[in-house]
Amino acid sequence: MNQRNITSIDIGSSMIRCVVAEIGENNVVRILGVGNVHSDGLRRGAVVDVAVVSQAISEAVDAAELMSGIQIKSAVVSIGGSGVSVQETKGVVAVGRANNEVTEDDIDRVLKAAESIAVPTNKEIIHVLPRTYRLDDQKNIADPIGLKGVRLEVSALIVEAPISHIKNVSAAIERANVVIERFVVEPLAAAEAVLSKKQKELGVALVILGASTTSVAIFEDGELYHASIIPIGSDYITQDLAIGMRTSMEIAENVKISYGSASYNNVKPNGEIDLSVFDANEEGAVLHEHVIEIVTARLEEIFMLIREEFVSAGKDRLLPAGIVLTGGGSNLVDIVDYAKDSLQLPVHTGNVEGVVGIMDHVDDPSFTTSIGLIFWYINHEDSYHGDNKFGSVLGGASDKMSGIFSNIKSAFDRFLP
Repeated sequence: MNQRNITSIDIGSSMIRCVVAEIGENNVVRILGVGNVHSDGLRRGAVVDVAVVSQAISEAVDAAELMSGIQIKSAVVSIGGSGVSVQETKGVVAVGRANNEVTEDDIDRVLKAAESIAVPTNKEIIHVLPRTYRLDDQKNIADPIGLKGVRLEVSALIVEAPISHIKNVSAAIERANVVIERFVVEPLAAAEAVLSKKQKELGVALVILGASTTSVAIFEDGELYHASIIPIGSDYITQDLAIGMRTSMEIAENVKISYGSASYNNVKPNGEIDLSVFDANEEGAVLHEHVIEIVTARLEEIFMLIREEFVSAGKDRLLPAGIVLTGGGSNLVDIVDYAKDSLQLPVHTGNVEGVVGIMDHVDDPSFTTSIGLIFWYINHEDSYHGDNKFGSVLGGASDKMSGIFSNIKSAFDRFLP
């Protein structure tokens, strides 16, 4: 990959986003080109139709090339989906040098030792993330290089993804004639774009409200502490509206964008939404308050699952830096106030800084991961240890899904005879 230019490809649940950036002095990122294409070949972040996804990637790459004037040969690529998982691990090695000074080689070996834990046969390791090191009796070392000792230990997190998902994404990218420079798990990439070092030190949660998944990543003492990908996202609100209004997904999406909200603020009593405004072939109207009822019913389920992740991590209402919301779902009106009430923590939407160029094309929370992939490459390339393998704190959310939709059904009953 050109040292001055970096390309990212974000394989989202419903959109493929390609961003070409130039890295200037002080690592300022200048956006040169953007491609943003809808894809029907994914479900809950996983590829279900390689050909359809590959075609969308090609179109996104072509658009970014045309805008930037740069030929794209390789890219940093996101990995998401509910199959991603994380588990804790430890590694131990003897310091190699005769003078007992810890070197880069010792770091590589101890991380490989941590990586050698039993991984399910259907998973591959994407990241090995060191949390703290121990050298003999000295604990909680952030960087042991240059220190002297005999026994080096590491406490780390292993981030895994299903082999089938990795192979399918790889096949789709390769069909588009792009070389995969590195895979980066979605919440880690997004965190690079919107979380500050101070927030990570204090304790903060990043919540990515995607189309068909919701990612949660908790950071403490500067490191990833807990993560989960919940198999439900903002597109489920659209589906609920389509069912409740007995209309198409396209009209339901437009209603959500134009009239959807996480609160009843500014909703007039008995105010109606004329569906013919969105499609001349549509007849009838729907009460605005009933639309909000369906939206908030689904939000209640999503935020209940988010809070359960905080509880399981032991961080419920215990994050000093609060919560940062991002992803396309964070554009919903009044979502920040809803999240504050639901999670009982300070909440704000994430803002990407240190980026210049054609900002009007990427100035949206849905591009957080795309920009974060670029920052990840910049911030981790020099310090990255070990092979870029294509390949638990994460997961378990799908087991909690059974029986939680009674509120949504109740909201539907208001529409249906």
